[in-house]
Amino acid sequence: MVLGSGAREHAITKTLIRTGTPAADIVVAPGNAGIASDARTEASLNPNDPAAVTAFALAEGITLAVIGPEAPLVAGVSDALRAAGIAVFGPSKRAAELEGSKSFAKEVMAAAGVPTGMARECQTLGEVEAAMNDFGAPYVIKADGLAAGKGVIVTSDREAALAHAAKFIDMGILVEEFLDGQEVSLFFLSDGKTVLPLSPAQDFKRAYDNDEGPNTGGMGAYSPLPWLPAGFVEEVERTVAQPTVDELARLGAPFVGLLYCGLIVTDRGIRVIEFNARFGDPETQVVLRRLITPLASLLHRAATGRLDDGPSANFSTDVAITVVLASEGYPETPAPNRVITGLHEDEHVHICHAATALSPKDLSGEPELLATGGRVLSVVASAADFKTARELAYANIEKISLEGSHYRRDIAAKVAN
Repeated sequence: MVLGSGAREHAITKTLIRTGTPAADIVVAPGNAGIASDARTEASLNPNDPAAVTAFALAEGITLAVIGPEAPLVAGVSDALRAAGIAVFGPSKRAAELEGSKSFAKEVMAAAGVPTGMARECQTLGEVEAAMNDFGAPYVIKADGLAAGKGVIVTSDREAALAHAAKFIDMGILVEEFLDGQEVSLFFLSDGKTVLPLSPAQDFKRAYDNDEGPNTGGMGAYSPLPWLPAGFVEEVERTVAQPTVDELARLGAPFVGLLYCGLIVTDRGIRVIEFNARFGDPETQVVLRRLITPLASLLHRAATGRLDDGPSANFSTDVAITVVLASEGYPETPAPNRVITGLHEDEHVHICHAATALSPKDLSGEPELLATGGRVLSVVASAADFKTARELAYANIEKISLEGSHYRRDIAAKVAN
């Protein structure tokens, strides 16, 4: 069972099937129109309701639950499932605070000796202003809670920084020092004791080309990262992932699931920007596209404390990129319920649905595919090199028709030359 309804969950579903899990053995709740074309979905099941999810899992004889988004984790769905004896890939409510509370994450990193930037917790706008004065511009303002990927602003505009802080002040605010360098997303599977790395990726948070416009949940990604130095993954495992998992175990909150390390490579070394407690979106779409090892086996080993009992994660030498198609007005006020046409998949390109649904039947008797949210589709292309992968992805996305939609045209451009 996979919980969630976005492109991340569609990518997980596609990878499970591609690496050997029969589609008939997969159920996704609630899913979306695209996921429903690949596996069974349960649109009426609320993934954030621990009792309802557990009752469904028991009735269906579910042997492994994979929790995609952060909201069910913070709601304690994994705890309820584990209490019922079901293997779960997803941390407990307590361990998921690593994502749910930026201040808790900083406390864990301090105790574990994990390299990160300086930060100050603020409860009032006056405290925010004082911290901004001390750290200087560019200003890094983070909501101390879940904000659907939109809780962070990095800006030299003082008024914009204060406006962002005011928007999220009820959550509490972290003001952090600005760290300059290339950002890297690196996923680790964890069984509460051991960590196992996946392949690095880089995502694109700003809405428009050249990293302009507001922050989003992510407009594209690529993997692997040819510019990383040798030994990078091993260093992150040694200095970040394993110490963090060890510290959470010491606190009595073993982390079982996906530890997302949001990193930056500075001239002073690797620093952690943030942790997430689940697969990232859109990085998952490119990382899992390259996975060769059966995904179900990896997730089940992590969920049952047996991560060491089997092979590491192996990846294709092919590269992958994904380009996100977003609705008009995203990320501020996305226009919903517009018709999408022109979707096409083949052996090199597939499409992960993020926010789609089927309309009631039209006059021809066929339902129409509708965009129902901000980020609508992820077009994922794989090839032997980035130049070819980009050509495939953009040729495909240009054939898709969605009134007012937009996408970035510079995903992975710097590594395609």
